Amino acid sequence: MILEQLETSAAEFERATGWALKREGACKGTVCVPLPPRVHAGSPGNERVDVEAVAGRLGMPLVHDDVAGVWALGPESAITGRALTTAAAPDLELPDFDGNPFRLSSLLGQKVLLVSWASW
Repeated sequence: MILEQLETSAAEFERATGWALKREGACKGTVCVPLPPRVHAGSPGNERVDVEAVAGRLGMPLVHDDVAGVWALGPESAITGRALTTAAAPDLELPDFDGNPFRLSSLLGQKVLLVSWASW
């Protein structure tokens, strides 16, 4: 999630992270993590989220780019102890070496190693 400030709407936070802010805390599926009272405030339907406080509680990395003036909020890893919460990959479709479409799902049931590279 890319932010220009460390406060956002509860609806935007849920859309970008999958964590819903409820009375019992931040919840995703059957997991709920208690949050301090200062994390969200505002009227119902217009709640604001203190992203820094939530990030710390959920173990989400939060970094700032001084030059661009933006914050980047990463996925939670402290909750599960893993960077990925599931090993399920999206069904990618990319061209193969000959330019023919190749679907990742064609390898279902096999071990797959994905290697990516970017010049930047």
